[in-house]
Amino acid sequence: MRVFVCLVLLSLLCASADMSPILQGGRFAWDAAGGAWDMLRAYRDMREANYKGADKYFHARGNYDAAQRGPGGAWAAKLISDARERWQSDMSGRGAEDTRADQEANEWGRNGGDPNRYRPAGLPRKY
Repeated sequence: MRVFVCLVLLSLLCASADMSPILQGGRFAWDAAGGAWDMLRAYRDMREANYKGADKYFHARGNYDAAQRGPGGAWAAKLISDARERWQSDMSGRGAEDTRADQEANEWGRNGGDPNRYRPAGLPRKY
């Protein structure tokens, strides 16, 4: 009986408290996780397609899909994109020009631009 009374009191306390900051934080985290998944899916599709000249399209698409989830998704997309480009420019030796072009495609997608702007001719419709 005491447990029941405690649960009722606790639920009344929680119902009267302003839960919006907690809910907003939870939503941000949920969107960030989904955005990370969108980025991974775009990366997997890019690897699977193995299509010359499609790199920028998949950058834009991953960022676009992630940002459509909300601020958490956009945050995750920026974090992942920046980390990837930092690694790529430091380790792979692809150069500043390629990094700049990738970041342009990342920002385009993240800001709601149509990823098809970067879609190469002949890329299968599956992607």
